[in-house]
Amino acid sequence: MSTNIDAAGAALALRRRRLTRRAAVRFAAPYTLIAPALVVIGAILAYPLYYLVRLSFQRYGLFQLIAHKGSWVGLHNYGVLLHDPVFWHTLVRTIVFTFVNVALTLVLGTLVALLLVQVATPIRLMITSALVLAWAMPVVVAVQLWYWMTNFQNGVVNYVLTELHLGDFIGHDWYASPTSALGVTTTLIVWGAVPFVAVTVYAGLSQVPRDLLEAASVDGAGPVRVFRDVTVPVLKPILLVLTSLSIIWDFGVFTQPFLLIGQSRIDTSNYLMGTYLYEQGYFFHDFGRGAAISILMLLMVALLSVVYVRKMVRLDGVR
Repeated sequence: MSTNIDAAGAALALRRRRLTRRAAVRFAAPYTLIAPALVVIGAILAYPLYYLVRLSFQRYGLFQLIAHKGSWVGLHNYGVLLHDPVFWHTLVRTIVFTFVNVALTLVLGTLVALLLVQVATPIRLMITSALVLAWAMPVVVAVQLWYWMTNFQNGVVNYVLTELHLGDFIGHDWYASPTSALGVTTTLIVWGAVPFVAVTVYAGLSQVPRDLLEAASVDGAGPVRVFRDVTVPVLKPILLVLTSLSIIWDFGVFTQPFLLIGQSRIDTSNYLMGTYLYEQGYFFHDFGRGAAISILMLLMVALLSVVYVRKMVRLDGVR
């Protein structure tokens, strides 16, 4: 009798060890699979990030650049920035700019995706092809086309608006005021970002169960109610990822505002963080202060994105 009990206990212990081992393997498998990618990304980014942090604590101008040696100033660069009104005005302007761009991109991209679901296949292929072409256009080329269309001397936008009797726009300078200039820049950025959002959301819409949509319609729910209560919960992880990516891209945008506004005029009244960083770091040859701005931008993007990252983690935990 004692022998049978011992054998049963040994079998139970062996089964527990196997279950524990399987649970450990199941827990470690995802991290093992992404470990090579993390190692490569860490190897690529670790030293540049370390060098950027070190540079932000140094005075590094043209003289130090020639000598290849900066002078240690501690937190001086950060102190100068945090006491600079231009920095705070630029930061607030960039946050508002980012919010507007992200909101418009997500709303318009989602509407285009919903349109793709409703139209016939030939129309869908035509719209998708146009989206891909707009997405594939190089940014510099898009900026040049946009600047030509909005040029106050011979811009096609002024001509079309005037011909439509929406006002006298002949000779109107869209870059005369900071609000107008940043508005044109927003239009360009949103135009280039909508295709990615539209295609991604359209792919997500294909995962919405049709039976749920039909059941909601049979119960008397309208299109808006169906979208809010059925479609949005399914798309929520995708929308969170798109929001986080859009925040990262739009907060640090540089090419579009610098090339578009810089061709006419750029000053502190229409600074964004990207152009502010360029002006401080390269135009004024203060690379230490430019590095400090880069670190602060990194922290700001992390703070702006942390809400959406936490929501994604919670959704993954619920699943």
